[in-house]
Amino acid sequence: MQTLVIVAKRDTPQAVALAAEIQQRHPSLTVLADRALAHALNWPRIEDRELAVRADAVVVLGGDGTLIYAARLLGGRNVPIIGVNLGSLGFMTEISVEELFSRLDDVLAGNFHVDSRMKLSCRLMRGGKVLIEDEILNDVVINKGALARIADHETSIDGVPITTYKSDGVILATPTGSTAYSLSAGGPIVHPSVDCTILSPICSHALTQRAIVVPADRTIRVTLKSETADTYLTLDGQTGHSLQGGDCIEVVRSPNRVGLVRNPRVAFFTILRQKLHWGER
Repeated sequence: MQTLVIVAKRDTPQAVALAAEIQQRHPSLTVLADRALAHALNWPRIEDRELAVRADAVVVLGGDGTLIYAARLLGGRNVPIIGVNLGSLGFMTEISVEELFSRLDDVLAGNFHVDSRMKLSCRLMRGGKVLIEDEILNDVVINKGALARIADHETSIDGVPITTYKSDGVILATPTGSTAYSLSAGGPIVHPSVDCTILSPICSHALTQRAIVVPADRTIRVTLKSETADTYLTLDGQTGHSLQGGDCIEVVRSPNRVGLVRNPRVAFFTILRQKLHWGER
């Protein structure tokens, strides 16, 4: 590995100090940073596209939201991501600050295991034209604003009609995103090694309409049938797009994946126990 890219949570002095220390400890590496971090360190500011092309590995200093941002920055490149959590243990950022430098040394020596996570390809279509096309690590959310009425979401899988959800919205999540908004909406927790899409209505008017788990290679289409103002499409919690009646959102597994460097001392169920306080009274 020759080029290391650091992506950090904004306005976090600890992240700035750690990034500077990484560069000092590895003078033989080219160490680059996202624009905000580069500005804080007075390093050369590199455009996101160039960072994605040049990165041999990425260090994330922050939390799960920062890691999602880094995965989006990389686009389709499956570059190992070392997620370092600056707060409590994250679902994706498994490595503590104390373990950062030992794990980074292991990665640079080629001694590491990558957890391969699936992504979703999402397209927003209006009037037969593709308005937006993006890749998602966590979830695709169709949701109404605070004062909007519930909407009709006509849903099909591989062209077969499933139902029309009369609800506040619909969540389409990856297994990685199963512990995020989908979980709050009553969706199941899915182990990240399982490739599938979780389809969860948000506050459905019909109590029998529950979350379902769909094979990852199936194409799910949700069409907004009612003219409901103040309805939005949110991708990974990072970008939002206003929706109109008749808009169609199409989701299927992406051919690209995200590689997260595993912490050998932390298992997925260990994270669940700690984050969700299982076994506590």
